[in-house]
Amino acid sequence: MDEKGMIAKAKVYLKQEYGEDTVSMDVTGNTVGETGTGVLSVDCTVSVGGSRSDWSKKFHFRNGDITRMDWKSR
Repeated sequence: MDEKGMIAKAKVYLKQEYGEDTVSMDVTGNTVGETGTGVLSVDCTVSVGGSRSDWSKKFHFRNGDITRMDWKSR
């Protein structure tokens, strides 16, 4: 799975699960292997209802799908 595809999935996940619009997203780490399993780490800015916030998030992938996400404020 390529990084561009993982970023696209992460943006969709944030919108569907949390109603967050992604303003910016920078990859800080990527351990996702060819099987689509691992962790994509990002620093991102999101917007909800016009209010922006900055986060570090880790998207856990299994077989190409996001199974969960960890986050902390930046």
